[in-house]
Amino acid sequence: MRGKRKMNLKSSNNVETNKHELLLEVTPEELNQAINEVYRRESKRMNVPGFRKGKAPRAFIEKYYGEDVFFQAAVDHLYNPMMNAAIEQSELEVVGVNSYSIEKISKEEGIEAKLTVTVQPEVKIDGYKGIEVVKESVEPTAEEIDSEIERVRQRNSRVVTVEDRAAEDGDIVVIDFDGYTDGKQFDGGKAENFDLTLGSGQFIPGFEEQVVGHNVDDEFDVKVKFPEDYHAEELKGKDATFKIKLHEIKHRELPDVDDEFVKDVSEFDTLEEYRKDLENSIRTRKEHAAETSTEQQLIKAIVDKVEADVPQMMIDREVDEIINSFDMQLRDQGMNLETYLKYTQGTVEALQEQYRERAEQQVKVRLGLAKIAEQESLEVTDEEIEAEYKKIADAYGMPIENVKAMVRSKDISKDVANQKAMDLVKESTVYTDKAPEDKVAQE
Repeated sequence: MRGKRKMNLKSSNNVETNKHELLLEVTPEELNQAINEVYRRESKRMNVPGFRKGKAPRAFIEKYYGEDVFFQAAVDHLYNPMMNAAIEQSELEVVGVNSYSIEKISKEEGIEAKLTVTVQPEVKIDGYKGIEVVKESVEPTAEEIDSEIERVRQRNSRVVTVEDRAAEDGDIVVIDFDGYTDGKQFDGGKAENFDLTLGSGQFIPGFEEQVVGHNVDDEFDVKVKFPEDYHAEELKGKDATFKIKLHEIKHRELPDVDDEFVKDVSEFDTLEEYRKDLENSIRTRKEHAAETSTEQQLIKAIVDKVEADVPQMMIDREVDEIINSFDMQLRDQGMNLETYLKYTQGTVEALQEQYRERAEQQVKVRLGLAKIAEQESLEVTDEEIEAEYKKIADAYGMPIENVKAMVRSKDISKDVANQKAMDLVKESTVYTDKAPEDKVAQE
């Protein structure tokens, strides 16, 4: 049985903001124990004249291969235990290791090593009770119900050919078009039998409006100017003429909104029942949206109230977590990050910069909630930790023992404490129907 590790933290010094220098010593006994462990593992593969393979005593192996044959491997073997011991004995909230160096080393004196670590920042937060947030109305309006019915009508419409009138806004026209700039055709400016919904804004400004009023078999010109911000560099700000041939005009015929319509599109028999069901669905949707809005407003308020010099290492790690999560989402859709970046012509560096502000906000929220939990003495029970493990296991469909092997109970406890802190903030929230700046403006 291995003896207890004899590693001692000699000193811990704050060398700069959020950085500590730890000096750790390993006794000669501990170093020799590590050498013996390496010897027992490696000697089985070593040949020494006069001995069967793997049977030579340590002294003979060191004499044959050199006395330091196991030394470096033993030092490497001690690397993680040394770091972990230093961090544990320091009782610091360590974010990560910046540097590691061996200051002294010998079989006679043991090892003296130096670690520079980044630690959690000092956090201050006040005024987290009674935060004002704008309360979103969750009651459905008649207009919202009508809009939902209109969307269902559109989905259940049928397209019919128009033969007795000119094209109108909202119609679907089938056209040939051939575009010219400076009297010459340009790439992408020609198509035949193209379906265009007038008023959709699918084409550049002014195009669709000039088709309105024309009849089937009309041939005419449409004169437009490409926007200055058009995606094709060679067409930006240029005047263009399109020669048009109108082949067909079509129109969406919408069903009447009555009991028969309701029976066709739902499980209900009457329009009144259908409207009531839509009202309930819209209310539920708005309640979820209002809850999300409240939480987002509270998160912003907490971030604004947090006073902390956040280490760059924490933000960088959060950025990596966000990108890893994004990669997992892409893989669920049959893609990966590398393919996505190739398709979008992006880079990992650009993605990191894109997510940096979000990452800093998420770090600050966690720091703020942790400080609130500490200030309010919010405790987490073993039962609550177990319940959280079960929730994760159920969500991912894996045995709870596997989750426990992957996630430390310390981290689960922090998450539960942070959620309790958020619940406390929510309980004291003051709801208003106007944003604070609006109220000041009115006064």
